[in-house]
Amino acid sequence: MKRSNRLIALLLTLAMVLALMPTVVFAEDSLGDLTGKTVILHTNDVHGKIDRYANVAGLKAAYEAAGADVILVDAGDYSQGTTYVSTTKGANAVAMMNAAGYDFATLGNHEFDYGYAQLKENLESAEFQVLCANVFDAEGAPIYDPTALVEIDGVKIGLIGLETPEAQTKANPALIKGLQFAAEEDLYEIANDAAADLEAEGADLVVCLAHLGVDDSSEPNRSVDLYENTEGIDFIIDGHSHTVMTEGDNGEPIQSTGSSLANVGCIVIDEESKAIEDNYLISIDENTPSDADVAAAAQKIIDDVQAEYGAVFAKTEVDLDGEKAHVRTDDTNLSNLITDAILWTATKEEGAIEVPAENIVAITNGGGIRASIKAGDITKNDVNTVLPFGNTVAVVYVTGEQLLEALEASTYCTPDSLGGFPQIAGMNITVRTAFAYDQGEQYPSSTYYAPASIQRVTINSVGGKPFDPKATYAVVTNNFVAAGGDTYYVFGSSEKQFDTGIPMDEAVMDYITTELKGVVGQEYAEAQDRIVINDRIYDDVPTDSYYAEAVHALTEMGMISGYGDYIFGSEDKLTRGQLAAIMFRGLDFEDTSEEAALGSKLYSDVRAGTYYDEAIGVLSQLGILYGTGNGKFSPDAPVTREQLAAILYRYASLMEEAGIDIIENENTDGDPDIADADDYSSISQYAINGLSWCVDSGVIYGVSEDALVIEPKGNATRADAVTMIFRFICLAQITPAE
Repeated sequence: MKRSNRLIALLLTLAMVLALMPTVVFAEDSLGDLTGKTVILHTNDVHGKIDRYANVAGLKAAYEAAGADVILVDAGDYSQGTTYVSTTKGANAVAMMNAAGYDFATLGNHEFDYGYAQLKENLESAEFQVLCANVFDAEGAPIYDPTALVEIDGVKIGLIGLETPEAQTKANPALIKGLQFAAEEDLYEIANDAAADLEAEGADLVVCLAHLGVDDSSEPNRSVDLYENTEGIDFIIDGHSHTVMTEGDNGEPIQSTGSSLANVGCIVIDEESKAIEDNYLISIDENTPSDADVAAAAQKIIDDVQAEYGAVFAKTEVDLDGEKAHVRTDDTNLSNLITDAILWTATKEEGAIEVPAENIVAITNGGGIRASIKAGDITKNDVNTVLPFGNTVAVVYVTGEQLLEALEASTYCTPDSLGGFPQIAGMNITVRTAFAYDQGEQYPSSTYYAPASIQRVTINSVGGKPFDPKATYAVVTNNFVAAGGDTYYVFGSSEKQFDTGIPMDEAVMDYITTELKGVVGQEYAEAQDRIVINDRIYDDVPTDSYYAEAVHALTEMGMISGYGDYIFGSEDKLTRGQLAAIMFRGLDFEDTSEEAALGSKLYSDVRAGTYYDEAIGVLSQLGILYGTGNGKFSPDAPVTREQLAAILYRYASLMEEAGIDIIENENTDGDPDIADADDYSSISQYAINGLSWCVDSGVIYGVSEDALVIEPKGNATRADAVTMIFRFICLAQITPAE
C-alpha cells in the first residue's frame, strides 16, 4: 500500500500521544463536595456530534449536584461536521446547545460556512450569549458582544470571545462580504483592551474563549501567540486545531478538548481565593452521565436525517480515503473520485465550457473533504458527511500563469498539512518540497501570501498535453474556492466565472450512479498519483546518497545550480570554470584591484562575459587559481582531485593570513599520513601540502576501503567536488556570501 509506512508511524505516534493525554474518566462519586467552587465546563469543535450533548448536560448536572456553580461554554465550530447539523445549515446545533444548557459560546470559522446571514438567523434562537470581539461589520461594529462579566458568589469572571482570522478565507468569501476579521497585532490589541475593560469592571479572572488553535500554519494568530502578546488573560479555552491539551508547550494556561466531544474540559475556580485551582479534561465514554431529555432530542434529529439520508444508493468495492492528514498533503483515491465527479458534472453538457476539453481541469481544496467512506454500501449520508458544506460546482477561467500561481500558493507549506491543498483532475503536477516558498505580498483580506516567484510547483501536463502558461484554462471547482477561499485569491479575482448551482455532494452521487453504474470499483483502489510530492532539489540526487546533503546545502547557499529540468549532473566532470564560479559565488571574495579583475584579461581562452569570467580573474589575482601555461586557463578542462585539494588549501592559507586559524600542521587525529598512500608517488609536487591537509582534515577521503588510495590525477565529479567544498565550508565555519 502506498501509505503503509506512514500509517504505521501515525498509529505509533497516536498510541504514544494517547498514553500521555491528561484526561480523566468521570466517576461521580469522586467529585466530593464542590461547594464554594465555580466550575467552567467547556467544549470546542463539536462538529455535529450531537448525540454527546446529552453527556455534556449530564456532566453539568453532576457538578451542580456536587455543589458547584457551573458555567457551560463552547469555543466554536459547532455548526458543521455531520448531516445532523449541516442539513439545517447549523440550526440543529444551536437547538442542541440550547437543550444542553450552554451559557456562552464564541464563533468558529465553520459557523460562517453557510454565510453570515444564515449564522445570524441560526443564533437568533440561541439561549446562550455569543461572544466575539474581533469580527466587525461594514460599519466597524462588533457583530456580537465582545465580552461578558459573570458574578457568582462574589467571584467576577470576565469572558472574551475571539474568532480565528482564518475564517475570512476558510469560509466562502462571497457569503461574508463586508465583514472584517482582526488579525495579528490588531487581534492582540483587541484582546488587551477587552481584558483591561473587564478588569476595570472588577473582574477577578479573565477567561478567553478563543477559536485560534496552535497549528504552526496559524501563526501568528494562535492561542499561544495571543497569550505571549497580551496581558490580563488568566486562561484560554481554545479551539480550531483539534488539539487535546491542558497547557501549552511552554506551560501556557491553555486548554482544548480535541474534537467531536471526545472530551469535555473542566476549570475549577475557588470562590474564596478567587483563583483557578485546577483544570483537566474528562473523557466521554459509557461511564459519563447522560441527560435523557437531551438524548431524546438528539435521537429525534438523527432519526429524521437518517430517514432521508440513510438509504443506500450505491456501493464501493474499496475503502475511500478522506483522512484529514492525507487529503491535505497528497492525493487520495477519494479526492480523485470527487474531482473526477465535478469535472464530469461540468463537462457532460456539450459546449458548457468555452475552452477545448484538454484545457479543462478540476481543483477542490483538501480541507473541504471531511471524512472517509468504508468499502460496502454508500448512503447519501456518507457522501454528505464527506462534503457537508453545501458548496456548489463552479467554473473559473484563468490563464496558465494564474493557475500555476494558485497551485504554488496552495502548496506553500507542503508536506505540512494545509486545508487549501489542491486535489486535482485533468492534470498532473509535481510539488518540490525541498524548495522554499518564495513569499510575496499578502493577499487582500487573507492570512495567506502570494508567491513572489514559482519555486515549488511544476505542471507536467494538462489534458495529456504540455502546459502553456499563456493559454486559457477552465478550472472546475467549488464555489468556496471560486470565490477566493483558502489560498485561492487568484480565482476569486477572476472576472470570468460561473456557478452551476449543482451541490458538490449531488454531483458525486450522480457521477457514481450514472458514470460508474452505481459501483466505485478497482479503478479507485489507489490514488492515481496525479500529484507527485518530490523532496529532492534535483532528480538525479538520491536523498540517501553521500553527496545529497552537500548538493542541497550549496544549492540553498546559491553556490551551485543544476542544468535545468532539475538535473544536477552528479557524475559529470567538474570543469575548472565551474569550480571558479562555485567558489566565487559562495566564499565572499572581494576584488581589491582598481580595475575589475576579469579572467578574459588574464587568459586568452577565457571569453569575456562568461559566467566564470570575473570569478577566474579575482581568484587568480588572489593566488588561489593558476593558469595551465601558455597564457591559458583551460576553463572547460576537468578539475583533478589534486587540483581541487591545492585550491582549497590555498584559500585556507589566505584565511590563516587573515587570522582565521583552520590549518593543522601536524596529523593529530590518528588518520593515515598521506605519505602512506599507495599512489603517493603520483601526486604532483605542487599538490602535496594541499592533499595532505585535505586528507588529514577530512575534506578529501581516499577512494578505496582497503588502502589509502588518493587517485590525485583522477577527475573530480560534480558530486565529489561539491562534497569536498561542503566539508571545507563546514570545517572553516565559513558563512557564504549574501
